[in-house]
Amino acid sequence: MGSIIGAMGCSSSVADRRSENVIRAAILIQKWYRFTMARLEMRRRYSLSIFQSIEYADEQDQLQLSNFFTFMLDHCTHPESVSQIFTSPSAPQVVDEDLCLKEFEKKIDVPDSYYGPRLSFPLTVEDANALLHAFRNEQLLHARYVLQLLSETRRVLKEMPNITHLSTSYSKEITVCGDLHGNLDDLLLIFYKNGLPSEQNRYVFNGDFVDRGKNSMEILIILFAFLLIYPNDLHLNRGNHEDYIMNLRYGFTKEVSKKYKDHWKQILCLLRDVFSWLPLATIIDSKVLILHGGISDTTDLDFLNALERNKLKSLMRPPKSVRNRQDQMKKRIPTTKPSKHIANQHVAGKTQHISSSGFTEPPGSNLPPDPALKEWKQILDILWSDPRSQNGCTPNKCRGGGCYFGPDVTAKLFERYNLKMLIRSHEFKPEGYEISHDGKVITIFSASNYYEEGSNRGAYIKLNPELTPRFVQYQVSKFTRRRNLRERVGTIESSALKSLREKIYAHRSELISAFAQYDINGTGRISVNDWAAAMESVLQLELPWRMLRSQLAQMNPDGEVDFMSCFYDLKMGQPIKEAQPALAETLCRYRKDLEIIFNIIDKDHSGLISLEEFSQTWRLFTSHLGIDIEDDSIDKLVLSIDYNKDGHIDFNEFLEAFHVVHRLEKKATS
Repeated sequence: MGSIIGAMGCSSSVADRRSENVIRAAILIQKWYRFTMARLEMRRRYSLSIFQSIEYADEQDQLQLSNFFTFMLDHCTHPESVSQIFTSPSAPQVVDEDLCLKEFEKKIDVPDSYYGPRLSFPLTVEDANALLHAFRNEQLLHARYVLQLLSETRRVLKEMPNITHLSTSYSKEITVCGDLHGNLDDLLLIFYKNGLPSEQNRYVFNGDFVDRGKNSMEILIILFAFLLIYPNDLHLNRGNHEDYIMNLRYGFTKEVSKKYKDHWKQILCLLRDVFSWLPLATIIDSKVLILHGGISDTTDLDFLNALERNKLKSLMRPPKSVRNRQDQMKKRIPTTKPSKHIANQHVAGKTQHISSSGFTEPPGSNLPPDPALKEWKQILDILWSDPRSQNGCTPNKCRGGGCYFGPDVTAKLFERYNLKMLIRSHEFKPEGYEISHDGKVITIFSASNYYEEGSNRGAYIKLNPELTPRFVQYQVSKFTRRRNLRERVGTIESSALKSLREKIYAHRSELISAFAQYDINGTGRISVNDWAAAMESVLQLELPWRMLRSQLAQMNPDGEVDFMSCFYDLKMGQPIKEAQPALAETLCRYRKDLEIIFNIIDKDHSGLISLEEFSQTWRLFTSHLGIDIEDDSIDKLVLSIDYNKDGHIDFNEFLEAFHVVHRLEKKATS
């Protein structure tokens, strides 16, 4: 009996030990899983921070480029090639407001070989369904129908107020969508999940329909078609990208010119007008304000509702009276020639902004009040501003336009207009939405996979009669589901670091100078803190540089950073021996800006411009930005790439020589 009890006790203790081991193993696995997930989340977050910082820096560059266009018009000896971006095109390109639908039929023939949708006006739901079907199959709508659609859209928009008022009493819910940025798949998925627009299924689309994505034109056509069919049930607000100068940089202009080679100028001319007629905001049940960007401490909804919104075709180019006013202010303030370091900061766009909050006049200024200035400031703020957690209203230096507004600014506006909620878009959010200011401000962002496949979800809001928001998230999944989380994060991280390294290489000389200030003994090594400080002082991206150090630079056994290792894996695309290092770096940094400028000068889109136009444009560009490059160096370079000596150069081929190549990637793919 004793032996039986002993055996039972032994087996019990063995079972207990096994149970303890299982629990320990489970705890270890759980700790490992949590640690792994935390590291993946950290990598995902800093990757998204890199993308967003570079995006905002690019917006500052766009402002700098817009300023240059104005400068170019004032100083170019042949300004007619540039003036087309600011003034009405020549007579054959103009789309007359009184041009009726029948006249488009006479002027533009649709061949029998065209198998896409054939629209007849007024449009029906069947027409909208035909468009959806065609775009799912990557068909184009013929230019005649595009122009007819845009002409009708302008006619309808002109009858709409600046601020649209809606009521939930006419339908159970209203759906609010944020930025789409040319991502057609997101719009199709929203309609699949939430239903097509109708009298019972009302929508508000809150701007930024275009740019960045490849199907901006298709999104506009679909939204405008439903607007014509249901003008009281589908509503559109203007975003900061419904702006023809923004479209030059971010892809929409290029998209239209490629898709509609024969009629792109007419389409863009008409779109410029259509964008200017888009309403500025929507208010639901007198309680929920919906606008694209945000507000400032001077936002006046009554003033916004009364101004002539179509006068401002682009916020990137303030009215002439505003520019004259700025010039008068500059003359009153004594200036000295900036140092090279300050000039470089100026070039990077860090010292310039068009924030209305930052637009101040010196004390004692006797300049008279300017209505055009107030209109520009008011619209600029609602299209460009972002919320922040701190009280107050300050210039939005990251974007270079609009302001940061705090909870106190929101509360003040709500009290004045008896509002309950502000819904805005304009900002990337990893989950597709974000709630701030104690639930009073909601950001909604509807473009999933915005930076990279798998980088974020999109979302839309459902508002019921009680005005309680319900969020619906989604993500277009072409490849994402085939990858595990580690692979998805790795792809996002790799893409973000690639963009950051290109930014680093484009500022190579400035970074080396900044590193040298800390490297007193000329060892080529500095501390991690000094390396991080130098990186931020030059790039001004507000990134966690210490965390990123292992991805960007090598460290020696003593814990110091070999700062030149930042550039080891990068080089210029196709080195041209005539290009001096300083010149090559400058061309690399401003490659995107120069491409936009040269495409404007290239009227016939042949890809060729004359040596004279190239040289003059380059001198104006460097003069405006304060870049110190000797004239003879660019002259020698230009002559060297005129291969057939006909006095013209292929500028796209030329600029391709100044892009950054990642050596490790090149080896991997070869």
